[in-house]
Amino acid sequence: MHDVLKSLGIESVNPGGFCGEWIGSGSKLDSISPINGKVVASVNQVTEEEYGRIAARAHETFLTWRRTPAPIRGETVRQLGLALREKKADLGALVTLEMGKIRAEGEGEVQEMVDICDFAVGLSRQLYGLSMHSERPGHRMYEQWHPLGVVGVISAFNFPVAVWAWNSALAAVCGDATLWKPSSQTPLTAIACTKIAEQVCRQTGADPAIFSLIVGKGSTVGEKLIGDRCVPLISATGSCRMGYHVGAVVGERLGRT
Repeated sequence: MHDVLKSLGIESVNPGGFCGEWIGSGSKLDSISPINGKVVASVNQVTEEEYGRIAARAHETFLTWRRTPAPIRGETVRQLGLALREKKADLGALVTLEMGKIRAEGEGEVQEMVDICDFAVGLSRQLYGLSMHSERPGHRMYEQWHPLGVVGVISAFNFPVAVWAWNSALAAVCGDATLWKPSSQTPLTAIACTKIAEQVCRQTGADPAIFSLIVGKGSTVGEKLIGDRCVPLISATGSCRMGYHVGAVVGERLGRT
């Protein structure tokens, strides 16, 4: 276990927020393995004030990232896929340790992350729009899709890494930043993924804040996220009860889910 945690940069106590730098001064959250009931490691959660700082930084980097050519954005995602391939065994083991899936399922979930990165890289050169005839002489009409903004991702404990990748890889090639709130039952896998993405971004020259992270209580930072008008799209995975609530709050501010 120690070797796996060390390989993924997981300390005994870890900051739970990332926006190009690691922060977290809130209450401590213990990640307890369902395998043996023991604490794997701990996380200092994000406070409401720190949420504002992280969200603002994610929006700031989006304004720059959206102007980066899509194929160049795709290169960062390609490198992310390669990095995930290298860490597949260790990250899969951490999924098993923290969430309880068998080892094959843990590594299989990481493979899904790799697969979506491969798909997104191709998409980065296929962001097409329609071209149409106009009723006005000497004119043509065309559509061009533009980045949306910061995408909020709320993931559940039973798919602690794949759901983030499904959203973040597509968001990144489309020019959007991602703000991830993982389940409080699986914060370590989220930190490990974010550390991998951070390393990749520093190698490619992308701003690591395009993959931002908030580990915190749903009743505090979770509510801040779904009510944030600077986050136009929320992707939420969880119970029906949670879905009803998220849909109502985001819909009321005319956001998308």
